[in-house]
Amino acid sequence: MTIERWNPLAEIRRMDETLDRFRRRFPDGTRADGQWAAPVDVVRDGDNILVKASLPGVEAEKIDVTLDGKTLVIKAATAAEPEDQGDGYLLRERRTGVFHRALRLPGTVDFDKAESTYKDGVLTVTLRTREKANTRRLEVIAA
Repeated sequence: MTIERWNPLAEIRRMDETLDRFRRRFPDGTRADGQWAAPVDVVRDGDNILVKASLPGVEAEKIDVTLDGKTLVIKAATAAEPEDQGDGYLLRERRTGVFHRALRLPGTVDFDKAESTYKDGVLTVTLRTREKANTRRLEVIAA
């Protein structure tokens, strides 16, 4: 067994090389399972909350918007291009495949009045808010 002097800079360099390999494998933020998260903006507009998601190239019929409890879930898929073009690319940044985005919402959202529209590659979900969250007082019974 050889005794080696520990070099902390060599360890940092090795860790940086490992991270670079990982970034090269998933350069566009795609997860290992092939899904990616669409960029969103969430804006309060008076009594509404607007969620705008950029979904370029997605057909409106392939977008699934679900309100579940206090969570807004947006799912969609884009058609993948044939793989035979892969060798001719000089730069490839457009994402294809499946994506999934889930956002926690405040308790004041009125799910019954929610609406969604899709225009020019931008999905807009309009969530109406109530003045206060539904609360219920419970009577404490001594056992």
